[in-house]
Amino acid sequence: MRLDDQRESDNIEDRRGGGGLSFGGGRLGLGSIAIALVASYFLGINPMTVLNLLSGGGMPAIEQSAPAAHRPPADDQMARFVSKVLASTEDTWTDVFRANGRQYEQPKLVLFSGATPTACGTGQTAMGPFYCPGDHKVYIDLAFYQELKTRFHAPGEFAQAYVIAHEVGHHVQNLLGIADKVHNAQQRAGKVEANALSVRMELQADCLAGVWGKRTDTMKNVLEPGDLEAALTAASAIGDDRLQQQAQGRIVPESFTHGSSEQRVRWFRRGFESGDMNQCNTFKANPL
Repeated sequence: MRLDDQRESDNIEDRRGGGGLSFGGGRLGLGSIAIALVASYFLGINPMTVLNLLSGGGMPAIEQSAPAAHRPPADDQMARFVSKVLASTEDTWTDVFRANGRQYEQPKLVLFSGATPTACGTGQTAMGPFYCPGDHKVYIDLAFYQELKTRFHAPGEFAQAYVIAHEVGHHVQNLLGIADKVHNAQQRAGKVEANALSVRMELQADCLAGVWGKRTDTMKNVLEPGDLEAALTAASAIGDDRLQQQAQGRIVPESFTHGSSEQRVRWFRRGFESGDMNQCNTFKANPL
């Protein structure tokens, strides 16, 4: 991808690095925790009592707290790359929403390592990149890109960009009220039906990622030969059937939550070839 001269987004939160623990509603750093442990050892005082005093009283309920967010270092090339990808999604969806008489609310993208608190619970590296509708944020541990390359055999910058665009697609669904409708329907459905709704939700996000790819390239001419194929490889590599075959040696279609490799490729391609979000109504498509 040709992103060298593209702008970076201002909506990046870099949480990589240490945080503290929260006790009784107040954040305490490692220094305070050390004081509590020293007091416990030398004075025989319960460390929780000391932490309670340091945090201002109250029962010291322990919570995980996020490290203070900051801008990624200027020499962090991968962070700068995802920042530029996020900026391209902002430009694309701002134009699309404006054309439809709506205002686009830009999501935040959070970089983290290992685990981080979110409005949807604790986010972990093992979950892969994800979007939380509760706080309108996309979360990613950049180590995922190495896994995308080695485990899923999907290298290339456009494949990496597709991952971000897919999660931003979920943000678009959230803004349009689609996410709430699907969630409510899932609450009333059985497990198989709920899974089927999840598949349609994920395939629509793939299609919206394709719309982003087409419109971004039209506006900024960012794609190079082989980029589209790289994104299609990534979409295929993370199909439910491919992942299930690798993990358990068999495929169980009724347990799919994201769609098969063939479906993910088809819907991304549909969005990319049309550049029209109106072509992404997976909920009325039959078959998928």
